[in-house]
Amino acid sequence: MSKKIPEDLNSLEPDEKLKYEIAQELGLLDKVLEEGWRSLSSKETGRIGGMITRRKREDKNS
Repeated sequence: MSKKIPEDLNSLEPDEKLKYEIAQELGLLDKVLEEGWRSLSSKETGRIGGMITRRKREDKNS
């Protein structure tokens, strides 16, 4: 059971929106939409998590 991305990304919580944006930047969004978040490898998941952490840290310091 895969979770479909909402038509309007603005309706998502900021953290969830960021997760989808990063998945798209990494070229993983199609895989997520077709097979769900569980289809990602631990390496892919870690990369998304690392980028989320980095962006939050940058936003906090700005």
